[in-house]
Amino acid sequence: MNKTAEKQALIDKIVEALQDIKAEDIMIFDLSKIENSVAETFVICSGNSNTQVAALAGGVEKKVRNDLKDRPWHVEGTENAMWVLMDYVSVVVHIFQKDVREYYDIEELWNDAVITKIENEF
Repeated sequence: MNKTAEKQALIDKIVEALQDIKAEDIMIFDLSKIENSVAETFVICSGNSNTQVAALAGGVEKKVRNDLKDRPWHVEGTENAMWVLMDYVSVVVHIFQKDVREYYDIEELWNDAVITKIENEF
């Protein structure tokens, strides 16, 4: 599998895991054309509580590990689960509580990215 296919498989598994645990407002930001961006892709979503945010992060880590044999290079924010960041190098996952996501307004910060909104399946 080439790098592009591997990255797409990773994004698909991340989104699948987020949908399994009812993440809200899932968006994929393609940053590959943005100079000096910190990653090629962001996957951003919201949860309703620190319990759900922690469950979303755990669900992503488990599904990616089991299905793709991949682990995040770095994870932070699990202590308080207000904003969990999972770094898979080319793909970075941001899992926010809603009010924290609104406060940081990451969508506005990266609005020059190509943004794909994932429709909720529930």
